[in-house]
Amino acid sequence: MSVKDNLRIIKESLPAHVTLVAVSKTKPISDIQEAYAAGQRIFGENKIQEMTQKWEVLPKDIDWHMIGHVQRNKVKYMAEYVSLIHGVDSLKLLQEINKQAKKHQRVIPCLLQFHIAEEASKFGFDEAEFNDLITSENISALQHIKIVGCMGMATFTEDQHQIRREFRTLKALFDRAKIKFPEISTLSMGMSGDYQIAIEEGSTMVRLGSSIFGSRK
Repeated sequence: MSVKDNLRIIKESLPAHVTLVAVSKTKPISDIQEAYAAGQRIFGENKIQEMTQKWEVLPKDIDWHMIGHVQRNKVKYMAEYVSLIHGVDSLKLLQEINKQAKKHQRVIPCLLQFHIAEEASKFGFDEAEFNDLITSENISALQHIKIVGCMGMATFTEDQHQIRREFRTLKALFDRAKIKFPEISTLSMGMSGDYQIAIEEGSTMVRLGSSIFGSRK
């Protein structure tokens, strides 16, 4: 199956309210060009340098989403162009994004990342840290970021009940975040292995790589 065919099948299966992020990390420019030719405009990368190299040579109407863990000292490299930062997991990171966005006279949309998985390696706010964030006076001073939603990753497991439970936890946190940030609308959850469950549990954005481009080499 070609990238074009994979995209068509996936897009036909997605509800109208769900946005598809094509995860192009580690993929060559030619694969992205094939997806672009098939109409895909949103691509997700997990390394800022790699994303920036691709941004420099690919069409400028592509929306680049940073979906990986973000190191604060690298924010400056993507502040000029990034469309959405998924993995915001601290107030310090929000402050750095705000600082770099200001230099480019931009407002950068961000998603708050929550730690919902049982795996220790996943990043994100826990409930206590989230409570601290939403009660902090500091966040209202950040004029160059806009919190537009939440994201999280479920545990990598075959146990669908566990995956569903973790996605429900994230949806509940999203509903709470909406009280503080009424304009938020994006719930980014679900990858190639679990996106159908994620959509059933309220996802509005899925991040699919291997389903589109095939397994990583």
